[in-house]
Amino acid sequence: MSEQIILNIAGVNKRFGGLAALTDVGIKIMKGQIYGLIGPNGAGKTTFFNVITGLYQPDTGTFELAGKPYSPSAPHEVAKAGIARTFQNIRLFGEMTALENVMVGRHVRSHQGVFGAVFRHKAARIEEASIRARAQELLDFVGIGQFANRTSKFLSYGDQRRLEIARALATDPQLLALDEPAAGMNATEKLALRELLVKIKNEGKTVLLIEHDVKLMMGLCDRITVLEYGKPIAEGLPADIQKNQAVIDAYLGAAHK
Repeated sequence: MSEQIILNIAGVNKRFGGLAALTDVGIKIMKGQIYGLIGPNGAGKTTFFNVITGLYQPDTGTFELAGKPYSPSAPHEVAKAGIARTFQNIRLFGEMTALENVMVGRHVRSHQGVFGAVFRHKAARIEEASIRARAQELLDFVGIGQFANRTSKFLSYGDQRRLEIARALATDPQLLALDEPAAGMNATEKLALRELLVKIKNEGKTVLLIEHDVKLMMGLCDRITVLEYGKPIAEGLPADIQKNQAVIDAYLGAAHK
């Protein structure tokens, strides 16, 4: 059986006024991979992420998710197509419980809609119970099941990150796109995050990861693309990326030679 391509993007260009933020950027991610996107500050990583997930409109580019063209026209359309993302700065509903946050993510895939939520007929009640049960499963999966009823703003920083990932997983995504999930974490939290991402991969999920922590990326990713000034300068296995002179010059510094 041939490997399935989950995300196939080519020829992306994006300008902001006179500035070329992205020039002919592409990416191909196979099912079950953890795929990394790295590069120095201002390299265009987050811009590319924002294009993939519908926050920015590209000037040009072709976009396919699991073999079907998709239009990154708006974040909710991209979520419906099957890409779930997290952000550098945590965006939880702070006054809601952990469980309620995940249930919100699950509602993207619900059938009853507003009518069911308002009138609470039998089908809606059954679906609500199954959404609640699935949300609890996901909290257990990411390791914070015991905090289901805790108001999310009172969770520790590392647990809030886990909650964001659980909420993203609740949409049953084809691709989980994580924007700097290790930002602000201590060494212990990073280790736990790494274990969680491996666990997600082992469930057959596909992950796209932007991260500043090069060491974490090299030990975690199956393949990596490196951007500099909005252009791809290298793509390949982590071991090859580490030895690539253009990457060393651009980003990793002489210490990694």
